[in-house]
Amino acid sequence: MTRRLPLLALAATLLAGGCTRRETPAEEGIRTHTLLVGNQNEPATLDPALIDAATDQNIAVALYEGLTVLDEKTTRPLPGVAERWDISPDGLTYTFHLRPSARWSNGDPVTADDFAYSFQRILTPGLGAVYAYMLWPIQNAEAFNAGRITDFRQVGVTVVDPLTLRLTLALPTPYLLALAAHSTWMPVHRATVEKFGRMADRDTAWTRPGNLVSNGPFTLTEWRSNARVVVSRNPHYWDAAHNHLERVIFFPIEKAEVEELNFRAGQLHLTFALPPSKIAAYRQESPGLLRLDPLLYLLYLNFNTTKPPFTDPRVRRALALAIDHAAISQRVYGGANPPAETISPPDCGGYTPPPGLTPDYPAARALLAEAGFPGGRGLPPIALQVLNDDKVPKVAETLQAMWQRELGVSISIEPYEQKTWIQNQQTLSHTLGLMGWTADYADPITFLSIFAGGGGNNWTGWSNKEYDILIVQAAYTADAQKRFAILQRAEALLLQQAPVAPVVFGARTYLIHPAVRNWAPSPVGIHRYQLVELVP
Repeated sequence: MTRRLPLLALAATLLAGGCTRRETPAEEGIRTHTLLVGNQNEPATLDPALIDAATDQNIAVALYEGLTVLDEKTTRPLPGVAERWDISPDGLTYTFHLRPSARWSNGDPVTADDFAYSFQRILTPGLGAVYAYMLWPIQNAEAFNAGRITDFRQVGVTVVDPLTLRLTLALPTPYLLALAAHSTWMPVHRATVEKFGRMADRDTAWTRPGNLVSNGPFTLTEWRSNARVVVSRNPHYWDAAHNHLERVIFFPIEKAEVEELNFRAGQLHLTFALPPSKIAAYRQESPGLLRLDPLLYLLYLNFNTTKPPFTDPRVRRALALAIDHAAISQRVYGGANPPAETISPPDCGGYTPPPGLTPDYPAARALLAEAGFPGGRGLPPIALQVLNDDKVPKVAETLQAMWQRELGVSISIEPYEQKTWIQNQQTLSHTLGLMGWTADYADPITFLSIFAGGGGNNWTGWSNKEYDILIVQAAYTADAQKRFAILQRAEALLLQQAPVAPVVFGARTYLIHPAVRNWAPSPVGIHRYQLVELVP
C-alpha cells in the first residue's frame, strides 16, 4: 500500500492537469495584443495598385498609408502621410506637406518622389490597373493612362521637394481628399518593386513576406494561402507609439456559418459576417456580441450587354422589373440589408436618388414579349455567376424562383470562389452575374462613375454617350445641388437602360468580442487597426 501511494498521487495530478481549461486563441490574443479577424476571402493581391476587392483592401489599410486616411464614423478625410495641405482658391491645386517622421518599414524616409513614382506606376497602361481612374482628376492622368501621352512630366504631379507634393487637377474635385485615402493612392517602395521586376509587371514576388516593404502601421510577416495573413506592428511607422496592437491575423473563412462556429470556439475576435438565421438568437441571447452597422454597399445584377439576350435593353429591364427586393431582403438577409431599388444608397453624401425600380410584373412580361420571348419562350437558360459564400447563392435561388414564376425565364446558378468570380466579369466571360460594390467614399459618384464607358470597373460592356456626358458635366459642376441634379438624371438613365439592376443595399452584420475596443461603425467598411485595443 505504501509503495502504491506515489502512483495514486501521480494519477491524481495527471487527472487534475487534464481538466485544466486551455487558453483559447482569442484569449491568447487579448494577452498578446493580437487581433483575430475573419476576412471572408483569400487575397488576390496585396499590391495596392491592383486591389479590386474590399476584403483585400481590409488588409491593405494595415500595410500602407496614403496622403490622407478616412475617419471610420464620418468618412471624413484626416491627415495621413501628409500632415497638412493647401488648396488653391480655384480648387485646382493641392499642395501636400509630408511628415518628416514618415518611414518605410525598412527605415527609409517616405518622400514625395515615392508618391510620384506610385502614381506613375498605377497610371502606366501596361500595368492594367482597373482602379486607375481614381487618379483621373489629376491633370492629364487619364490621357497618360490611355496612352495618348507618354511623358509623365505632362501629368499634374510635381515633386517640389522631398516633403512637398503638388497636384494640379483637370477640374475641381471636392472629394479629392477622400480619394487620396483610397488604396490606389497608397505609395509603393520603388526599390522593392524594381528588385523583383519592372514598374508595370504584375504579380511579382515583391508583395510576399520577407520582401514587402510598406509604410503603414503594420508589416507583412506571414501569408499562408487559404489559411491566414499575419501583419505585425511596424516600429518605423510615424505614429507607432500609439499603435495598441502587436499583430492582426486575417482568416479567409468563406462561410459565415464556419466563422460563427470559430467565434464561439474562441478562435476569432471579429467575424466578417453572421448568418441571417442566427441574428434573432444573438439579439435575444447575446446582444452584446452582435453588431449591425450601416454600410454604403450595393448588391446588383451585372448584365453582359455584349452577349444575347442582354444586348436587348428590354430583356434586361424585364428581369430588373421582376425583382421583389423586399422579399430578398427578408428571406436571405433577415431584413438586415434594406431592399435596393436605386443604384445609389440612402445617406450617401446628402444625395437623393431618383425614383427607383419597383416590382412591376405586368410591365416585365410585356417587355419580354416585345423582345420576342413571350412567357419566356425561345429564351435559352441563362447562367448566373455568383460568389460562393453563404448569402449570394441564396439570392440567386430566390431570383431563380421569381423569374421562373413571373416570366417563365430559367436560370442556372454557377458559384465561384472570389478570384475567379471577379476575373470572369472583368473579362466579360459571363452572361449574368451578381456583384457587390462598397463605396470608396460617401458620394454617389463612387457608384455611378463605375458604369461610365471605358471605366476599369465597368464589367457590363455597356457604354452610353449621354450617360458619359452627364458624368463629366457633374464633375465640372461645383454647386452641390446642381451637381446632384445632374447625377439624378444619370442614375435615372442607368436604371432605364438597365445594364445593371439593384437588389439590396448594405449592412454589416457580424460578431465582436467584448474585449475589442475602438472598433467604430464604418459606412465604407474600412478600419484603422492601430486604433483598436484588446482590453481584458
